[in-house]
Amino acid sequence: MDFALTEEQLLVQRTARDAAERLLMPAAAERDRTSKFPYIELKELAKLGLMGIAVPEELGGVAAGTVAYSLALQELARGDASVAVTVSVSNMVAELLANSGSPAIAKTWVPRLVSGELVCGAFALSEPEAGSDPAAMRTVATRTSKGWRLTGTKQWITSGDFAGAIVVWAVTEPGVGHKGITAFVVPHGANGLTCARLEHKLGLCGSSTAQLVFDGVEVGDEAVLGEPGAGFAFAMMALDGGRIGIASQAIGIARGALEAAIRYAGERQTFGQPIIKHQAIASMLADAATWLDAATLLTLRAAHAKEHHQPFAQHAAMAKLFATEHAWKICDIALQVHGGYGYVRDFPVERALRDVRATRIYEGTSEIQRIVIARNLLRSSSSS
Repeated sequence: MDFALTEEQLLVQRTARDAAERLLMPAAAERDRTSKFPYIELKELAKLGLMGIAVPEELGGVAAGTVAYSLALQELARGDASVAVTVSVSNMVAELLANSGSPAIAKTWVPRLVSGELVCGAFALSEPEAGSDPAAMRTVATRTSKGWRLTGTKQWITSGDFAGAIVVWAVTEPGVGHKGITAFVVPHGANGLTCARLEHKLGLCGSSTAQLVFDGVEVGDEAVLGEPGAGFAFAMMALDGGRIGIASQAIGIARGALEAAIRYAGERQTFGQPIIKHQAIASMLADAATWLDAATLLTLRAAHAKEHHQPFAQHAAMAKLFATEHAWKICDIALQVHGGYGYVRDFPVERALRDVRATRIYEGTSEIQRIVIARNLLRSSSSS
């Protein structure tokens, strides 16, 4: 098994690391404190090709693949998780439109997303009463003489108030479950589309999370992604890939926290020596480093499988489950190593613990990942 990265992957990784340290880290704490949306930073990341990492070159992307995408998100999340989640969702939207939309949709939206002309994209699937269960969706799209009319409310939409292109899922044929769900592309500022509120969150405060209301939003047939009724399959495909992105974010947050803890433990003196020489501290850091490596390997395995068009849903679910659950533990250890200083905002580990908590929820909770993994195990057992 070859663990070596290609020159292209290393280049994307270095580019993202430099951007994180130069563009994101200096004002990360301020964005967290003020809930300031990273508009300028996203524009700069687009210039570096980081808003279309796995998007084909003919659509303006860099076509570097899913492994490079994972590596880049790890670096960006290490710098500022709020920016990383916005980048992750926008990349997911751009890739979905490039691979699943009509040629007209791809040419209309993708180059504008990856170039920064549109600051980012949004993924509008969840609703107030339909999070982990899309079949409970209440947003509807009804036929009109000119196309479709969308009515309903979407919840927890990352960058929903800023996104230039929003992929929206709605029921077009009631009573047939998943087969009656269709995906549409809706532009920012469409008549009847409003941001009803922005959520005040525990973490990821530099990323906006919006409730969007669609009050008779009119779109044409050209806005349909694929065909009517194909929306659920597109959503599941995008979420499988999105789980690699969330795992990568968790790894990046945890890596930043662990690095801070190691530095602090090497400098902080108690009983006449650095605390890293105390067995209790050393053991915690050793566990954290081991978990981080295991999470990274699981995530890169999933990314490699997706990039090479191999089955990856099980790998992605395992990566997200392990990476996010253990990233939470790593950030908690990092805070504990800092003692009382870890609990105040003068040190970055406090923000890391708040930011990493969301990774166990979005793109499918840890409980949902376990269900996905168990179902795949049962399916594999039945077919053997």
